[in-house]
Amino acid sequence: MVDTGVNSILSNFEVLVEKLVYGGDGLARLDGRVVFAPFVLPGERIRAAARSEKPGLVQARTLEVLEAAPERVAAGCAVFGHCGGCHYQHAPYEYQLEAKRAILIEELRRLGKIEPPAEIGAVTGPAWGYRNRAQLHVEGRKIGYREPRSHTLCPIEECPISSPKINQAIAALNQMAQEPRWPLFIETLEVFSDEERIQINVIDTKRPVARRFFEWCGERIPGLVEGALDYGGRFRVSSNSFFQVNRHLADQLVETALAGAEGETALDLYAGVGLFTLALGRRFRRVSAVEAGGGAVRDLRFNAERAGLTGVKAQQATAEAMLEKLERVPDFVLADPPRAGLGKAMVERLATLKPRRVTIVACDPATLARDLALLTAAGYRVASMTLVDLFPQTFHLETVVRLEIG
Repeated sequence: MVDTGVNSILSNFEVLVEKLVYGGDGLARLDGRVVFAPFVLPGERIRAAARSEKPGLVQARTLEVLEAAPERVAAGCAVFGHCGGCHYQHAPYEYQLEAKRAILIEELRRLGKIEPPAEIGAVTGPAWGYRNRAQLHVEGRKIGYREPRSHTLCPIEECPISSPKINQAIAALNQMAQEPRWPLFIETLEVFSDEERIQINVIDTKRPVARRFFEWCGERIPGLVEGALDYGGRFRVSSNSFFQVNRHLADQLVETALAGAEGETALDLYAGVGLFTLALGRRFRRVSAVEAGGGAVRDLRFNAERAGLTGVKAQQATAEAMLEKLERVPDFVLADPPRAGLGKAMVERLATLKPRRVTIVACDPATLARDLALLTAAGYRVASMTLVDLFPQTFHLETVVRLEIG
């Protein structure tokens, strides 16, 4: 919808792209206004049209690349640009990585008013076939993802960033959707796999889905499990529990976050099913793991007990409530918050408690910048910062920041 406060709708204009910004777009300028356009690279001259206009800002569609950057490559997916899942397939992987590093630095300086470390490390893995989870939208007999900034379905036959097992399931579901037995009322499916077993969850549906649908899936998709998936034989993950989506980098993420961490006590905030908790339980005598989701807490307790980690105590509570009632200061705090970050109240409580070491695993550089500004003002210093690229071909990035007092 075009903002009614703007008189003109730009249907065809040319701009020069200056840089990439967080969110996947390129930034350009037109008559004093900032233009955001997708699927472009710095230095490219493009022809674009406005999707929406506001004072000083144009959200655009890229119609044509008139002068391509030398780095531009052919996308690895037939529906790239039509599907909203990926943003950077037109750039080589090393280029993507450097772009993300530059975006992280800019967000820290612009929003946090803090200078990043001279060196920001990077942990990387395969750039394709890495996802262990996919959420598929369904419209009748068509299955796919949403188009960029739209509810329009983009049908797919495969997903190059997803694992072989996920693609096997996508192919099977597409075939099943053409048969009379297919339940036309299903709206969203989630597929999750560790490459040996696979879990299918119905996320949205207009009517309850009968058990026979899952039995049918079991006939067509080898390795289908009912209920929780035992991921890699180490983590039980129930249908509503979160688990990292990059099948190659979960262990490296843990090692990066816990590098050098040791002591008597540790606190794991937003613990999920225990990805960090189990590793903490092998480094500390006592670990308190806090998770708000009931299903995830049950998984966490099961996973810790199976691993023989008697020093781990899992609690169902919000991270905010846990910190508020905490009396003894742990030696180490690990926080893996959602996209909204820690927030002012959490940071203020951490600043009051002053644990000697805090590690943040952040999935949004903007909220990370805000949180780091508050923590550094409270006396913490950034000991190290590492970009863990869990989401190649997309604008998403994970940042591990180790903080110490003084």
